[in-house]
Amino acid sequence: MGLFDLFARRPALSEGLEQYRNTSGAVLLEESRDGPLPGAKNLPLDRLDTIAEPSGSPLFVYCRSGARSAQAKARLARAGYSVTDLGGLLGYRGPLEA
Repeated sequence: MGLFDLFARRPALSEGLEQYRNTSGAVLLEESRDGPLPGAKNLPLDRLDTIAEPSGSPLFVYCRSGARSAQAKARLARAGYSVTDLGGLLGYRGPLEA
């Protein structure tokens, strides 16, 4: 991942969540300690290598600031996954799960 990959266009978090909800079979992954978005599964960067082979399910990733989600997207894409980086939770005012 290069420095300019951090500045790549990604949807606003609310826009990306809408896209996730409208994508059949999509999986929402979070690399954050701020509390998951409804339906998200926690998967820290250091555990990305533990997930199974690409299933064909589109992945949507986010984190607190957007930096770790960019890293996760790059690693998952290299492994053959279809990934959308939603960025970070900073500034997001929607519901979080406890």
